This record gives sequence, structure tokens and C-alpha cells, in this order.
Amino acid sequence: MPRFAANLSMMFTEWEFLDRFAAAADAGFAAVEFLFPYEHPPEAVERRLRENSLTQALFNLWPGDWAAGERGIAALPGREAEFREKLERAAEYVEATGVRRVHLMSGLADPNDPAAQACFLGNLGLACERMGDLGADVLLEPINGRDMPGYFMNSFDSAAAIIRQAGRPNLKLQFDFYHRQILHGDVTMAFRELLPITGHVQIASVPSRHEPDGEELNYPFLFEEMDRLGYAGFVGCEYRPKAGTVEGLGWFAKWRRKAT
Repeated sequence: MPRFAANLSMMFTEWEFLDRFAAAADAGFAAVEFLFPYEHPPEAVERRLRENSLTQALFNLWPGDWAAGERGIAALPGREAEFREKLERAAEYVEATGVRRVHLMSGLADPNDPAAQACFLGNLGLACERMGDLGADVLLEPINGRDMPGYFMNSFDSAAAIIRQAGRPNLKLQFDFYHRQILHGDVTMAFRELLPITGHVQIASVPSRHEPDGEELNYPFLFEEMDRLGYAGFVGCEYRPKAGTVEGLGWFAKWRRKAT
């Protein structure tokens, strides 16, 4: 049975961020994820998780200046000192929340640039070592160029090659079905092939990035496939509700956690 995590950066935005934890729990979710926690103290995030009996499934490492258009700094030469500093900041949230998966954002850079490649691999090694000390996996997520033009990590083949060549036990793939469909298609066969290196899954409809109950992808089949293959990780609901978060949760009814 899939273990769904509400993405609090996209869902329950009718509430202030720290109030979204209770809203997600009330809607029947047992886990949450979000893009970034850094605007709130680690203890505040931990308290909302604890008060609502929620598991933290995932968050992203430092993105740089998100408001200015940055989308990570791991592949940006000259930002190595900032990367190390912010890695320690993220460690505080890993310890507070007990999260076991963090997504390393590469940033906007040419994937064929040797300097960007070397910078990324160096920072990736640092992240794996530091997060490994805390018992957490580091995830690589290929992101499509329609949503994020110029993103360095834009290929599932490249991500898989890096993971396999690195040989680090806590380096995994973040398999987002939405991005996979837009980038390459063939989602089911790819998921079967890449499952051994997959640490986290995310879902949304394609092409609109709404609830997983229509459009191109057959999510009921894909959920059954996850169970058949024995995927035991979380399924992050990283979608934008069409007309209200709670109003759009009909697809989730059979999996929601019942109130106790």
C-alpha cells in the first residue's frame, strides 16, 4: 500500500506554512514533505510534526536565492564554501525532524561544462558523507526543462549513471513520475528498471501538475505497480490542487489515515 506524503509547499496553501501540518494530518496524511524548512526554526518544524503524529518524508538542501531564480548551488563553481555552510544548516533540520531523505538541488548550469560537473561531484560527495553521518540518504532528481529551464540535473540516465558510478549506499534517485513523463516518457518500464536505486517517488498529473486522477498518466495502475514491485518508500504528492486542496482529495480517500 503506497505511503503518501503531502507536499506542504504545494498543498494546503490555504493555511500558513506551520498550520499546514495539522491540516494535512486532519485530511488523513501520515507523512509530509516540502521544498525548504529554512524560514522556520528547526524546533518549530519538529513540534508541528510531533503534535500531529507526522513523519517527515523529504526536504531539499539549500536552493540558493530562490526568489531571485536560483535553483540550487551544488553545480555552481565558486559557491563551494556556501554549500558547506548551508549543508551544516540543513543538518540541524535533519536532526530535528528525523528525516531520512534529502534532495540535493544542482542548480542552473550547463550539464556538459567540466567545471560544473567537477563542482557538482565534489559537493555531492560532501553531502553524502555529512548526511550519512546522520543516517540520511541524498537524492538526485532529474527535473524537466519546461518547469525549470537550464537545470543541470535534467536526465534520468545521467542521474542513474552518477549514482551507480559513485557507489555510495546513501545516494539514491528521486523518481518523479511527472518529470519522467515530460523528459523521457516510458514511466512504468523506467520505474521497474530504476527501482533498485530509487529512494523516493513523487507524483502529479501530466501536463497540468494537478491531482493524480486524470490526464496522461494512469495512476491507479502505477500505484498497483509500486505495490507489485515492493516499493516501500514514500510517495510525495507534489502537485498543485485544481480547486482547493481538501476539495481535490477524492483520489486519496481509500488511503487516508483514519482519525483515532
